[in-house]
Amino acid sequence: MKKRLVLFLPLVVFLVMGIFLYKGLFLNPEKLDSALEGKPVPAFQLESLEDSGKIITNESLKGKVALLNVWATWCPSCKYEHPYLMRFARQNLVPIYGINYRDERRLAIRELQREGDPYTKNIFDHDGRLGLDLGVYGAPESYLIDHNGIIRFRYAGPIDMRVWNDTLYPMIQELQAEAKAEGAS
Repeated sequence: MKKRLVLFLPLVVFLVMGIFLYKGLFLNPEKLDSALEGKPVPAFQLESLEDSGKIITNESLKGKVALLNVWATWCPSCKYEHPYLMRFARQNLVPIYGINYRDERRLAIRELQREGDPYTKNIFDHDGRLGLDLGVYGAPESYLIDHNGIIRFRYAGPIDMRVWNDTLYPMIQELQAEAKAEGAS
């Protein structure tokens, strides 16, 4: 009798795994929670993309509400998102800080020269350490940072007008009002 039950064990394991995988098909990566929401941007000291002699740190991101955008030249969704970031940068509503993620410096610089550079500061994260510390699943991902350097929201996927108007910009306005009430710029 026990031998017969053991024969069905692989089938039971297969069915349980199938249920979990099936459920995973319906998860929206844009809605994944970030373990860092409400916590400071992880400590880092990395080179500027454009100037390897210039060091950018997590302290450099404090003082203003900002959008921290993870991007790369190898990322097709980043290419889709780029014109929108250029538009938002021209509107000068919030500083956009880039994290060039696991990329080649010369390719990234060339792309920004060709397509335009929406970033106030651009952090070169060649080996992906900062991305790993942020919990990046893939590019593009964006984080709203308050004036104290606290991550207030994470968005996975490309930003377009819908995402900007419905989600990000209202949150930016709210965070800027909080900063103004606290006397920050």
